[in-house]
Amino acid sequence: MYEVAQVCYNEYMPKIVDHEKQKEKIAEVVWKVIQREGLDHCTVRKIAEEAGLSAGAMRHYFPNQSQLFIYSMQLVTNRVKARIERMTWTGTPADDVKQLLLQFLPVDEERKLEMEAWLSFTAKSLSDPELRPLRKEMNEGIYSACQKAVEALAQSAGNPDIDVPMETERLYALIDGLALHSVLEPGQVSQEVIDSVLTSHLKSLAM
Repeated sequence: MYEVAQVCYNEYMPKIVDHEKQKEKIAEVVWKVIQREGLDHCTVRKIAEEAGLSAGAMRHYFPNQSQLFIYSMQLVTNRVKARIERMTWTGTPADDVKQLLLQFLPVDEERKLEMEAWLSFTAKSLSDPELRPLRKEMNEGIYSACQKAVEALAQSAGNPDIDVPMETERLYALIDGLALHSVLEPGQVSQEVIDSVLTSHLKSLAM
């Protein structure tokens, strides 16, 4: 009797929906459509269809395309921050710094998907002022990580004469360049190339 009652309960009671998880799922659909077809194809209707939602349900989460893009862009930043928070700092300074900076680079499928979406949103932010604060937040985060990397390597090498601002700019430019070239020319700038170039540059800073 209990089993029958439980089946009836499961069938007829409304299911509890984790709205934040649902929004993340929708944002991930946006990333995948960007990767496959480009940002111009990310209409609210198309994303709703890909996510298996009705137009009405989609509007419940994101009333318009702008809100959809803002959330999808913010999720990239949140995922990067979450990976950094989960890191364990147990290696040498050079190893720890390298692992920190790799969180911003497309060295696996998850980060590749994020980076392709991020670059599309960055381009969109040139004409959409609502996306600019998110672009600024991420760029400042990358710059800060580069600065901390340079300072840590200079300290571990016992090199007080290193020009921290200049080396920070060099490392920041390197991270940006590797990310962009990896997305545009994945056959030329592979995950192995990213790792090798970054390792070589950090080694030069630690000398």
